[in-house]
Amino acid sequence: MRVLLCGLNSWPEPIGVGRFTGELAEHFVQQGHSVRVVAAPPYYPHWRVFDGYRALRYKTEERHGVFYHRCPVWVPAQPSGLKRMLHLASFSVSSFPVLLWHAVKWRPDLVIAVEPTLLAAPGAWLTGRLGRARVWLHVQDLEVEAAFELGLVRGECLRRILSGAERWLLRRFDLVSTISPRMKDKIVAKGLRKEKVTVLPNWADTEQIHPLLRQSWFRRELGLRETDTVVLYAGNMNAKQGLDTVIESARLLRGHERVRFVLAGEGPGRQALERESADLTNVRLLPLQPLAQLNELLNLADIHVLPQRAGAADLMLPSKLGGMLASGRPIIAAAVPGTQLWDSVQDCGLTVLPEDPAALAAAIRELSDDEDSRKRLGTNARRRATQQWSRERTLRRAEQQVSVLGARPAARAVFRRRGTLEQVAGGR
Repeated sequence: MRVLLCGLNSWPEPIGVGRFTGELAEHFVQQGHSVRVVAAPPYYPHWRVFDGYRALRYKTEERHGVFYHRCPVWVPAQPSGLKRMLHLASFSVSSFPVLLWHAVKWRPDLVIAVEPTLLAAPGAWLTGRLGRARVWLHVQDLEVEAAFELGLVRGECLRRILSGAERWLLRRFDLVSTISPRMKDKIVAKGLRKEKVTVLPNWADTEQIHPLLRQSWFRRELGLRETDTVVLYAGNMNAKQGLDTVIESARLLRGHERVRFVLAGEGPGRQALERESADLTNVRLLPLQPLAQLNELLNLADIHVLPQRAGAADLMLPSKLGGMLASGRPIIAAAVPGTQLWDSVQDCGLTVLPEDPAALAAAIRELSDDEDSRKRLGTNARRRATQQWSRERTLRRAEQQVSVLGARPAARAVFRRRGTLEQVAGGR
């Protein structure tokens, strides 16, 4: 089967949506499909186009049997609400002719659009319909709601217009998948039939990420004592993370000499974090680490912290959660009871209300003083990772969806160059 994936982010981005899109594309190739990906040049999480790529040029490359068609994109250094919208729009415009070319020349059997960005989804849908292909939308973030809830975009009138357009577009796809049951419920509430929406969660590589039987060498590199309790955040640094809450908690815990905070990652919010933590001796900031060092980094933690803005609840599920669980360390997550993140952390750590530094500091003190609880919760976390965040299980489910969508009529109509309409066999 010919599978065309359209998504803003893809390989070689090391974290976030891009990593999952790249691994999904390579899995489809391993299953015998012909796969092409229409994406932007890689830029995430630094918000700076990677070396070897140009932001405003088209480029084609191949890796592990996947052909990537890079489309120009404008990448702002500091993505505010308006700049972020222009960023997303630039990709949707530049990718449109590439998608149409594939509809006419390559004629995919299945078109998969990945949100973000929803702005590119109409082009992907049209590509599928022009070629009589099935169309599938995979929702990583409910970005319309998230943009308003996080204050990136404002205005009730604009919200009604965009929400209406989103509902109309969602109903046009043959299948809509998303990464958590709560996000599925939100999509169904937009007017879709339940049988048309499925859950396809993100995954963690539980072989690459696993508990170490020794202390991580990062502890020695950072000059930390064996008796220190390390509170770790590893991931993207942007507005929706609420990392200022972690900094304020560190400020409240300055008198607890054994508690040390390490924040590792990149993103548009990093400079602000550096300024806010400049006077704190119990906080260290590290750059984004290579994939080969990820297991050592995650095992640096005695406690993982997963902050989140209050408005982000059930509009996304942080992909970094899988790695935290797989490392076999307890997690303190900012989550409201009844949300997907709250459910995911039960028996694997503690939860506090979002954007509450005092509550986060109290939870850190509680776990830092209770090594037995940390071990018990960490063991539960590892078990949950292997049972619910399995890479192999999720990719098998994705392939099953491809098989279902591929069960299509054997004949279809196509236009020949001479202008006549003929019926030809659907297979190639």
